[in-house]
Amino acid sequence: MPGVPPQRFTYLGPEGTFAEQALLTIAAARDGVREPAANVPEALDAVRAGEAGAALVPLENSVEGAVGVTLDELAFGEPLQITREVLLPVRFGLFGRPGTELSAVRTVASHPHGLAQVRSWMRKNLPDAEQRSTSSTSEAATAVARGDFDAAACAAVAGERNHLRLLVDDIGEESDAVTRFVLVTRPGRPPERTGDDFTSFVAFIAHDRAGALLEVLTELAVRGINLTRIESRPTKERLGRYCFFLDCTGHINDDRVGEALMGLRRICADVRFLGSYPAAEPSPPYTSRPGTSDADFTDAAAWLRALRDGSERG
Repeated sequence: MPGVPPQRFTYLGPEGTFAEQALLTIAAARDGVREPAANVPEALDAVRAGEAGAALVPLENSVEGAVGVTLDELAFGEPLQITREVLLPVRFGLFGRPGTELSAVRTVASHPHGLAQVRSWMRKNLPDAEQRSTSSTSEAATAVARGDFDAAACAAVAGERNHLRLLVDDIGEESDAVTRFVLVTRPGRPPERTGDDFTSFVAFIAHDRAGALLEVLTELAVRGINLTRIESRPTKERLGRYCFFLDCTGHINDDRVGEALMGLRRICADVRFLGSYPAAEPSPPYTSRPGTSDADFTDAAAWLRALRDGSERG
């Protein structure tokens, strides 16, 4: 709209990384202002300070697991809220300058993690090529464009931005590798429920009580809520003290999810709500316990209201 300033987004930089590629899948970010941050805390602090409206940061990877710095920032930093998730297939391509042929590649550059991801392909296809480490996959592409190296193992956005030629696509060891990114804003009203949502929260269990974690899981199980992820992180208080990150299907506006969060609030030392947001992909079907459907909760709530106001007898 004329006169409306573009929304500002920050993300884990530098430019040309998988994080930027993930951010570009969001229409508002493509039309907005995108600013790379040196690290995850810097990206999130820009949101906390009001310098950016939202930040996109990695939460977990299907190969390497959770991103600890992101979890710690969400659990212990000034509160923020997840409003969206982005699932990005991590595909490494081999890029060279225009005119470069694969047979002429003598040096390949990438971030050390990138080189580890393409080790098997390199051993089979470029066994004599020298591997060079750079500060990021994006920097590897820039260095190739400068003529420092023959080829880079990097994301497509980095190759395209540096006007490189794709020599070979999908050279990573894990062809199905996926990184889950989350879009984070300052706390506010969650996005409207879609019927296929996730809710994320952190449970700080009462360590002075036996079975505290079981109590947390029971609050979800008795309401037929499907737990999709649980991750423990030290609270940094002392050895043996942990909090638990949980993702479950459903939205805070669903009766059963709301009831579960209230139950957790009663039994936990603390609960930090991280957000309810649409699932990036359709959730696989699961069979809930009898009596735990949305309709069951709506009917039970109506019955209780009727008992309380006297319009229902028994």
